[in-house]
Amino acid sequence: MTILHKIVPTIHIHPILLLFIGIAFITGTFVELFVILSIVLIHELGHYVMAHFFKWRVRSIMLWIFGGVMDTDEHGNRPFHEEALVTIAGPFQHIAIYGLLLFFSNAEIFPPSILEIMFFYNTVIFLFNLLPVWPLDGGKLLFLSLSAIFPYRKAYHSVILISLAACLIIILLQLFVLPFTLSSVVLMLFLLKENRVEWKQRYYVFIRFLLKRYQNRNLRINGVRPIVVPHQSSLIEVFEHFRREKKHPIYIIYPDDERKAIDENDCLRSYFYDKQYSKTIGEIARSIY
Repeated sequence: MTILHKIVPTIHIHPILLLFIGIAFITGTFVELFVILSIVLIHELGHYVMAHFFKWRVRSIMLWIFGGVMDTDEHGNRPFHEEALVTIAGPFQHIAIYGLLLFFSNAEIFPPSILEIMFFYNTVIFLFNLLPVWPLDGGKLLFLSLSAIFPYRKAYHSVILISLAACLIIILLQLFVLPFTLSSVVLMLFLLKENRVEWKQRYYVFIRFLLKRYQNRNLRINGVRPIVVPHQSSLIEVFEHFRREKKHPIYIIYPDDERKAIDENDCLRSYFYDKQYSKTIGEIARSIY
């Protein structure tokens, strides 16, 4: 059972998906629902297989209509190429599904009406997941791109704000410009709510990133980026400059142009181990050296 659990992920169903299952019972759209769930499951298994290949710690997969979320212990401290490949692995499954549909069509395994439904929902789910909305794949790719340019905290804040704006714009388009579909509005309202929750939890996400960085002594480093800060800066203000895959020697400027250097690990240890939340970076540097 333990070996099976390591290979096969735990799969949960989100309440919003249960709502759509209930709607399918009422409206009799079982075929469409089965096709959607099959495509979503294949999509998420693509993420999981790639994450398992890189030995990520995956807790479970949460399925909801037109997508899902893989719950993992990896929080922004894995190499860029790993996170990019794990993210792209989901949308790539849709390309494979197109190939299967072509095979099914040539072999006449399914009726044309069923193949048309499969093709339609595969396309919709594929394009939907590429929207620049967190936590869709498009949102994750946008976050990876932003975190290659900006510090982690700024990149994360930016992608959530962009997601909130995108959700509102799409909802307004659905209400006033595009043909109205209840399912689309419900999905975007759900994503709007999820991003609102993410925004409220943004500080804890940042602290989790720092904690993983502090605990992971074998963190992948791809370059050095010095940080120069005034002596009265708090540790959190210093941490706001931290970037993924960068080593940060920290240079502190005191009055009269006096300078001291401190290692980022000393700062992280002072925060998480020594719990020196109220001290400035200048005070911490003087106490160490």
